[in-house]
Amino acid sequence: MSATLSSHILDTHLGKPAAGIAVTLHRVQDSGATTLLAHGTTNADGRVTPDSWQFDTAIDSTECQLNIGRYTVTFDTQSYFDAQQLTAFYPQVMIDFMVNDASHYHVPLLLSAHGYSTYRGS
Repeated sequence: MSATLSSHILDTHLGKPAAGIAVTLHRVQDSGATTLLAHGTTNADGRVTPDSWQFDTAIDSTECQLNIGRYTVTFDTQSYFDAQQLTAFYPQVMIDFMVNDASHYHVPLLLSAHGYSTYRGS
């Protein structure tokens, strides 16, 4: 059994969910090299749900699982803030995290043009 992943982005500047942000998920190998696993886009509620990830078809289906290991989720904040006509200090937000078991992992992101915060959600 593998873990599942979701995310929720709230724009703290505008006080609303951050819709339309492109998100990618990479597995980080022991060497530090990364492999693209999946991509998604936040919905109108600023969420990427476990079933909305689109896994890369170029990789083996067994690679499409979140097994124990290190991962990076990257949010394309530059495009989002460009659409808001705001200058982003962080053009992307990359969050490294560890999957330690087959539970659900939720990675929230509180976002503004000049800062961000994250934590392990539930």
